[in-house]
Formats: sequence, structure tokens, C-alpha cells
Amino acid sequence: MDRREFLKSTAAVAVAAAGAEDLLKAAGRAEAALPDEVKAEEGKLLASAPMLQNFAETSIGVAFSVNALANGYVLIGEKPDLSDARKVLCGGYRLCDIEDRVIQVRVTGLKPATRYYYRIGADRIHYGHGYDMKVLGNEEDPRVYSFITAGKRLKDSSFCVINDTHAHWESISPVLDKIAAVAPSCVVWNGDASNSEESVENQVRLFLEQPIERRDYASGTPYLFCPGNHDSRGRANRHLEKVWMYRQPEERDVRDWDLGRNFAVRMGDIALIGLDTAEDKLDTNPLFAGIFKSAEYREAQTAWLKDALKRPEIAKAPFLVAFCHIPLFDDDPTHNPGDVAPADKDPQYSSDFAFWQRTCSRMWGPLLDKAGCQLLITAHMHHYRVDAPGPQHRWTQVVGGGPEMSENGFPTVMEGRVEGGKLRLTVHNIFSGKVQEVLIFNRR
Repeated sequence: MDRREFLKSTAAVAVAAAGAEDLLKAAGRAEAALPDEVKAEEGKLLASAPMLQNFAETSIGVAFSVNALANGYVLIGEKPDLSDARKVLCGGYRLCDIEDRVIQVRVTGLKPATRYYYRIGADRIHYGHGYDMKVLGNEEDPRVYSFITAGKRLKDSSFCVINDTHAHWESISPVLDKIAAVAPSCVVWNGDASNSEESVENQVRLFLEQPIERRDYASGTPYLFCPGNHDSRGRANRHLEKVWMYRQPEERDVRDWDLGRNFAVRMGDIALIGLDTAEDKLDTNPLFAGIFKSAEYREAQTAWLKDALKRPEIAKAPFLVAFCHIPLFDDDPTHNPGDVAPADKDPQYSSDFAFWQRTCSRMWGPLLDKAGCQLLITAHMHHYRVDAPGPQHRWTQVVGGGPEMSENGFPTVMEGRVEGGKLRLTVHNIFSGKVQEVLIFNRR
């Protein structure tokens, strides 16, 4: 199944499911639509394992879901028994958050390249009004989890990349099993985790309460996120930060306050750069009703990228790897480059959606070339391929596979690891269970 047909069929299933749920509610039988697993845990406050999000050298995000209004927290320290733990509450400086579905705790003030141990918990809150509040009980996850912060002194220089999962659980489960076996320092989710999400509940299912066996997939392995075009589609996805958090404002320059998912992270010998190519159609396309601003967003990221590449820990890293969802290069002249004004249509191109992002390529490509970027990992096309360096770019572009368990659109887990002074990129074919390809990169 090709990319367009897959998305059409997925959307049809989602619409049908939403319609069925509405009918059940209208008939007063919404209870019957709840899975047995959810019914059995109605009395529990904590609804998911923690997910480590958007980590850096001195900070990390911890997100988890709850079943009732709650004030959540993280107990974190450097000792396995948490005897030195400090308690970090959800929310910002002035007020704690009270949320009935997703708790987000941003932990700052950490040491680079250091192992931390943590536990999650929450207080169940009764809230009537501003003078009617009380704690109804407390619940803590008995398990103690651990992770290691980023930093140039990290001994294990490794990462994994996944992409275009599109809530395709048949392939997501073995993808996450492979990541658990590889045990990287971090994972980059390179876009299109979503299809088009209209509710926070759907987003919770995508990231925190996945219907798979490995529910704690991101409790000990930090995840970074480069959004894809589908990750901004749908009413809920317009505020994905309610489930997948931004960094705190104090972790970003004032100019970059709205660039909460761009990342420049040092992982041992590797510098990782995360960019967001945004939509695969122009803001002027009538389909978008004038409610997208991808053009301004890309320009803001260009200014951020110039500065990020100059940071000492990034500029001096032996290996520089960049990530974005939509490819920045395609040598097929019939493939739409994403800048066909005003509505993305031209008879010389085979589709009205972008196969690659020429605008981003012109803005970001020269900066990555000048910085000595060896590898750009992209996604979007649902077919694995490698584009070698050439006259237009010095970096190698690797495009990840798709969500279908098939010979042509097989899912990939890309494993990057520094061994013997070289960066080795091993591409795991999840459908065949074999290594698809190994690419070797020298120090820059």
C-alpha cells in the first residue's frame, strides 16, 4: 500500500470509529464502549508508565497519564533508593498544574552525562472552586526508573530513529522491541506519529497508553521529537504540547520561545540537530483555510539553526547528525518540491503534496554543509532509501521506511553508534528481521 492510500484507509477507519463512539454515547451506553482493561483500572489514579520527553544536558521532561484530576510529581535523585531525592511538581513557578488526563513535569538543574533515578506519583484532587480544594488521596508508581542525561562526556554515543508510525500498532510493537534490544542513549521520533488527531484522548493513546505489551517503552530511554506534517493536523494536534511537552521558557532564548521542539543535543561524540519541516503543503493552499503559518516557522528555525551550530559543544563534536521529517533532497524532477504556489498543483509534478522540501533545503542545507554535517535522516515517503552526497549537498540523506509490514514499505529502526572512531548507522528492517544496510561515516 502506498503512502497516500495508507493514509486514506487509516482516516476512514478513524472516522468510522468516531461515529460508532458517538452512537453509543447517544444511546446512553458509553460504558459498553470502554475496553475491559480501562474498566478494571477505573479506581487507579496513575494510568500509564512515565515517558521521558525532550531531554537535554541539564533537563528532562517526564509525562504520564492519570484517570482523575490530579497534581503530579517526580521524585528524582542520583541514588537508586531515592534517599537523596527531591520532589518536582508539575507546572511552572507560580502554580502547580491540576490535570485530569496528562501530567507533565519538567525537571531542570540536572548534571550532564549523569544517571538519575526517579519515581512518579500524583495526589488526587477535589476541586469545587477557588476555596473548595482538597487532596483525596495519593498514588505512587512502586517502580523506580532511571535514565542518563545528555552531554559530551557520555560514554555511549548512540541513538535510534523511528518514523511514520501512524498509530500502526502491528509494526509499532516490534519497532519498540528492537529499540529495547539495541538500548540506545536516546530515540528520535522523526515525525508522523499521528494521522489527524481531534482529541487529547487520541494523543494519550499514541504516546502514553499504547495498546501494546511494552507500556514502559520510554521510561528509561529519553525521546526527542521532530514533528511531521500529520502531527499538526487535527484540532488536538494544533496543541500537541499538551501531551508532548516543550522545554521550559528559561531553557530557550527569548527569540526562540515558540521553538520548543527544536533541539541541539550533544550525545558523547555526536551532536544531534532537530528541525521541523512543518506542512507538506503551502500555507496558501485553500485546503488549509488560512490557519497555517509554516513559512514564518521555517524562517524562525533558520535563525535558531545558525546559532545552534555555533554552540561549542555542537561545533566541536566529531559527528553532526541532523533530523527532519520531510526530505531536503530528491533527484526525481516529477516529485513536488513543496513550493508550488498558490495551491501545490502543477502538471509537471506527479502529486499535490511535497515529496521533498525545497524551501527548507535552500535555508538549512547550506548551513548544514558549512557546519560539516555528515548525515541527514528524514522520513515522510514510507520507503527506505539513501541519497549520497553530490553537487547540491555534502551530507548523506537517509530516508526512513513506512508503517506497513511489507517488503516495500517496511518499518525501519536506524541505529547510530560510534565505534572505533567512526559513526556506524545500522538500518534494521523490522519486516524481515534483518539488517537492511550499514553506513559508515568518518569524523568531520
